[in-house]
Amino acid sequence: MAQLSVAVIGGGIGGLTAALHLLRAGFDVQIYEQSRQMTEAGAGLVMSPNATRLLIKLGLGDELAKAAVRPAGFHQRRWQDGRTLAFSRTAHEMETRYGSPHYVFHRGDMHQILVQAMPPERIHLAHRCTGAADRGSHVEATFANGTAIKADVLIGADGVHSIIRGLLLGAERPRFTGCVAYRGLIPIERVAHLGLDTASNNWMGPGRHFVHYPVSAGRMLNFVGLLEQDSWIEESWNEPGSLSDLAEAYAGFHAQVRGIIGAADQTFKWALLDRDPLPRWSFGRITLLGDACHPMLPFLGQGAAQAIEDGATLTACLEKHRDDVPAALELYQSLRMPRATRCQTISRNNLTRFHLPDGPEQEARDAKMATGTTDWSYEAIGWLYSHDASVLPAAA
Repeated sequence: MAQLSVAVIGGGIGGLTAALHLLRAGFDVQIYEQSRQMTEAGAGLVMSPNATRLLIKLGLGDELAKAAVRPAGFHQRRWQDGRTLAFSRTAHEMETRYGSPHYVFHRGDMHQILVQAMPPERIHLAHRCTGAADRGSHVEATFANGTAIKADVLIGADGVHSIIRGLLLGAERPRFTGCVAYRGLIPIERVAHLGLDTASNNWMGPGRHFVHYPVSAGRMLNFVGLLEQDSWIEESWNEPGSLSDLAEAYAGFHAQVRGIIGAADQTFKWALLDRDPLPRWSFGRITLLGDACHPMLPFLGQGAAQAIEDGATLTACLEKHRDDVPAALELYQSLRMPRATRCQTISRNNLTRFHLPDGPEQEARDAKMATGTTDWSYEAIGWLYSHDASVLPAAA
């Protein structure tokens, strides 16, 4: 049987991991990235066991361990006094329970590990896709630089502003959630006086919360201030942010939060964008992956992890149905859509739950968190972290 050719549109974390899975399975895969260099914006990135087990299977375990931090736990805290609402240990307990570690990364470090693992001749930069069409026996795609290609399969892994999604489903702007994120990185020695632990800390307050954890093998502190805002009128979905505005927004928070903001040199302000779950992802020989089909708010730590899962399951489906690409892509969609939609829904709900105003609802939330059955407690999260997306269920 002839080797199937696969074109991946987008060279982010989802596109790269999909390509690596496909390459390992013997497919002829090429990545087409619109940027002129392989870089990734952003700061912190959570890699839970359901994602790390797939990356380790790709042979990346040693490189991941060098760049990552194993957070001591998930620490849910009250905004003004730092009181612990819930604490789940993760450093070793996660690996013992789920067979793979829980890591946090600088997004750029993670992205470069994947880039280095991909043969460079298979990455095509400055290729902005302008058209894609299923011709029945193959897919054709065109690019702004005049290039035209043919492939047996085309994967749109081109993010929340996906060109491929627009070509398949029509133009549609993502929805602004009413929440913005101020993201930043600080050399860890600059906050040594604050006595921070190595857990992933989430400080919950009225209309806003604040997250921080170490990245880059412990050399940097990643922080994110997430607060509600009525509108987003800027052209860019991210832009330089004002540290004075950020400090004012968290003026009433605990001294550790204020100290982190005071130690920062710069911050970038991001709009949190969202889309409703799609009725379908796959169209003949074309399908979508990651944020192109299930953009996720960062309140479950699953945006990148679910994109990585997509690539593993898609590869397994194409291996099963090498002689029937549309059937493989339909199977991929049927297996992935319920799980990704569930993560989308929980992430959306956490935006409300993390930002409750002080009062009866907040007190009920805090009491429930104290029982250890919410958020990332082991009892609640097993369905997510124990999953191996590279193995198809027997019924498939």
